[in-house]
Amino acid sequence: MGMLYVVPTPVGNLEDITLRAVRLLREADFVLAEDTRTSSKLLKHLEIQVPMYAYHKFNEHKAVASLVERIRDCQNHVALISDAGTPGISDPGFLLVRECVKSDISVQCLPGATAFVPALVSSALPADKFVFEGFLPQKKGRQTRLNFLKEESRTMVFYESPYRVLKTLTQFAEIFGSERQAAAVREISKIHEECVRGTLSALIEHFTKNEPRGEFVILVGGNEPGRASGNDE
Repeated sequence: MGMLYVVPTPVGNLEDITLRAVRLLREADFVLAEDTRTSSKLLKHLEIQVPMYAYHKFNEHKAVASLVERIRDCQNHVALISDAGTPGISDPGFLLVRECVKSDISVQCLPGATAFVPALVSSALPADKFVFEGFLPQKKGRQTRLNFLKEESRTMVFYESPYRVLKTLTQFAEIFGSERQAAAVREISKIHEECVRGTLSALIEHFTKNEPRGEFVILVGGNEPGRASGNDE
């Protein structure tokens, strides 16, 4: 019986991939990739030639049953990768992992690149306890979720696109309070990596003057006992 390896890939610098990940990609019967065009550049850089098939949020429900059977019948193993980072973390992967486990197919996830860990550590906010929120709902449920997090005492971690950074920071200031400590980290592991630290009002001022570019991780300090939140001020 074959098995599934979940293989993290670099979020920026192509050197941020483990030797084990390279070996398992090279030895795979085939690779499942979120975007085969993006992943083909990585495999070419690593001089790896294996069959590659698309597995993304638009086809995963339809394809998962047949993929489980193909993984079961493969000779060695199948590698699952996303465009960047660890599959299953704000990327496709959970559904396939769950169905493989249900079918008694061995699943292993390699340690490796993900965006929120280096962002959290470099933010200088408490990292001993945190809550990962990923991408917030764009419309329905967004306000409800933010109100729920209003009294969260742990550092909060969010993903955001550059087009919504200012809107999101403004909403955070309204609900969490403009003086709440935060950090915005962009372009992790790339040439233009940047970490902007300060209050939410300071971050809003910075990105009003400097157009947000690249993919962002936004970190917001937890609510401290006795501190007023945005709607209470």
